[in-house]
Amino acid sequence: MMTVNEVSRLTGVSIRTLHYYDQIGLLHPSGVTEAGYRQYDDTALERLQQILLFRELEFPLKEIKGILDSDGFDRKKALEQQIELLTLKKEHLENLITFAREIKLTGVQKMDFTVFDKTKIEEYEKQAKEKWGNTEAFAEFEQKDKGRSEEETKQSWVEFMQLFAEFGELKDKKPEEEIVQKQVKKIQDYITEHFYECTKEILQGLGKMYVSNDEFKENIDRVGKEGCAQFVSEAIAVYCK
Repeated sequence: MMTVNEVSRLTGVSIRTLHYYDQIGLLHPSGVTEAGYRQYDDTALERLQQILLFRELEFPLKEIKGILDSDGFDRKKALEQQIELLTLKKEHLENLITFAREIKLTGVQKMDFTVFDKTKIEEYEKQAKEKWGNTEAFAEFEQKDKGRSEEETKQSWVEFMQLFAEFGELKDKKPEEEIVQKQVKKIQDYITEHFYECTKEILQGLGKMYVSNDEFKENIDRVGKEGCAQFVSEAIAVYCK
């Protein structure tokens, strides 16, 4: 048995998050000590692993709970599908990184948007999610993407990068200022309108990625000038509190 502190250190999941998972019925502790401390056994840790894998695939917590609690849930089969889907996403990300390196030299005007084609991933996602259960997020993305032309896809990405260029004009402001926070809201709304519902939880993750991933950071700094990615990340952090 492990204490909540030990589980947090082992997995990187905060104690607060583990408590929240307990409150919503997603991951209950295996037992509680006389002093009231939560304890987790191997079965609970295996469930936590599944939760974290589904989170990497951007499943909402409510849907993860429904999947794991389903009578028809096949852990072995789900793991196989998760591995396949994560591998496809890894390949897609590697292609984007290579592409990002190229546009450092060519600029936005010469972007080849075929690199953003996620048909293979989406086809597998559809198959996997039919097994795990339909998701509102996937259905929404699929609906928005249906019938979108190549030119429309290109235009949406150009417009999205323009939002970061606008952010660059606000770097003399503080992240918490109203005008800056409105710009964060514009990014969130744009993602929701054109791609998928961008919750604060998702937006917070994007904000961290904008500075932790060198390629994303360089491209944001390219359109918004040096320091823009860090500024955007700080502003998103304030917005998501």
